Amino acid sequence: MTYAGSRLVHDADSHLMEPSDCLDPYFDRKLLARYHDLPVYKWKKSFDAFVNGQLAAHDDAAFRAGVAENILLRKNYEAHGAFRREDRPDVLDLLGFASQLVFTTFCLGNFGLDEGDDMELCYAAAEAHNRMMTDFCAVDRRLLATAYVPLEDIERAVQTARNAIEMGAKALMVPSKCPQHHAPSHVGLDPVWAMAEEAGLPILFHVGGEDKLNPVYKENGLPPVPDFHGGDDNFTSVSYMPIPSAVMQTLATMIFDGVFDRFPNLKFGAIELGAAWVPGWMRSMDSAAHAFMRNETRLQNLSAKPSEIVRRQFRVTPYPHEDAGWIIANAGEEICLFSSDYPHVEGGRNPLKRFDESLKGASTRAVEAFYSGNFIDLMGEGLAPDLRVPQLARSA
Repeated sequence: MTYAGSRLVHDADSHLMEPSDCLDPYFDRKLLARYHDLPVYKWKKSFDAFVNGQLAAHDDAAFRAGVAENILLRKNYEAHGAFRREDRPDVLDLLGFASQLVFTTFCLGNFGLDEGDDMELCYAAAEAHNRMMTDFCAVDRRLLATAYVPLEDIERAVQTARNAIEMGAKALMVPSKCPQHHAPSHVGLDPVWAMAEEAGLPILFHVGGEDKLNPVYKENGLPPVPDFHGGDDNFTSVSYMPIPSAVMQTLATMIFDGVFDRFPNLKFGAIELGAAWVPGWMRSMDSAAHAFMRNETRLQNLSAKPSEIVRRQFRVTPYPHEDAGWIIANAGEEICLFSSDYPHVEGGRNPLKRFDESLKGASTRAVEAFYSGNFIDLMGEGLAPDLRVPQLARSA
């Protein structure tokens, strides 16, 4: 019996746990030295002694013998299939998930290059990431590779999106924060959205590409507090709060500026950015549209109320500590997705149990939409027909 049992579950968020040299084989040779000079690369390189110890553990027969019983207990680099692609299909077999979107860990945020001036290196890093992700996921078609497309340079963004689709990516990830010199809704980016729509692939936002907490908020005259992982520089209760701020603004801008309407068959997803903010955000957009419609032609031209456009084209993953049932009741059954965050600690040791508890008051239709239907709708052509309902495919 798998972890999911007989139910149909698609996983909208999982990760790799990469060593520092993960991009080296995929990087443009002439730019590799510049990449190695980045502070984040040098920091991660010093961490590799620990990573190499984890790699060695996965060669140990006794350690591997405990994979099944520890499939959701071992986290990060200890987790099976966290960095060895040949092990990852076993993870899906044990979990019983029909498919799994796969994101990076090391490369989230593209090393801060989007906010800099070196666009050549920015896009080279994104391209190397995309090659790595599609290569890793090529081992099993249930693994759905995400590719990153920086939006800073419009011409380069279009080419990077084209390359990602051609190499087999199943979703295009873009940053939540606004590009430096133009809006994310700029008409020059329409070819990116058009290519994704034509290919039937979604546009995704993921934690790591958002605006971070102003560090001055930590200067409170009090002792520092431990973060989620026991350190002092990752998620705390205060730094958790702005996580969805950028994606709320970016998506609202894209809706108001007509991007969703220009590409009505294009789906968007917010992954690992929480979802408790969604109901209020939908109402706020409706209020803004109502208040400013008289003076803004763009609002008059919208095909529907912003909240209705959201239900039509937007999907989101609640955190396991959020009340998914409340979010669904207040945002709509079409919006929420299940995610495990495997193998990250934040996903917990029993995500199905935690979500099931919050969904006790939801309808059977809403629960099925949460665990599978909304994901199938989001992924479009990125999810092969026989993977959408694999039980039926096996019995056919």
